[in-house]
Amino acid sequence: MKQIFDQFLQFLQQGIAAIFRFVQLVWTWSTDQITRVMQAPWESWPLWKQILLAIVIAAVAYALYIAAKQLWVAGIQVLAAFASFLGALVVTLPAILIAGCVALAGLWVINNLHLSSLPSLTMFTGSSNDSGNKPSAQPAGKGGGETTGSKQ
Repeated sequence: MKQIFDQFLQFLQQGIAAIFRFVQLVWTWSTDQITRVMQAPWESWPLWKQILLAIVIAAVAYALYIAAKQLWVAGIQVLAAFASFLGALVVTLPAILIAGCVALAGLWVINNLHLSSLPSLTMFTGSSNDSGNKPSAQPAGKGGGETTGSKQ
């Protein structure tokens, strides 16, 4: 079972690493393209190319705004989830503390309670004197049901 769990964790780790490498590749490529647009020699271009460049820059700015907004919302959700997780940790503290106290008390009882030091109870322990209290099986017709231990 441990091998399956380790294999699953390794699979998750590799998958997450591949996602981050892909995201890094896309971000690096996009950043290079945006930098190229900003470094274009637009002063010597005709007016229609300058207008087209302004439209491209506006579209890039809008796409970056959408991405920033999505990242902002995701960041807020991550912080809210983290705060919720911390709240859950605090809320579960009493139950965890009780579990620890029960474990401590149970271990103390197991280590310090010796049944031999308690007074012995005769009803729970068998003794050799019990045979005198039992009725004896006598043949039919003799003694009328007397026990052997009753005559002295």
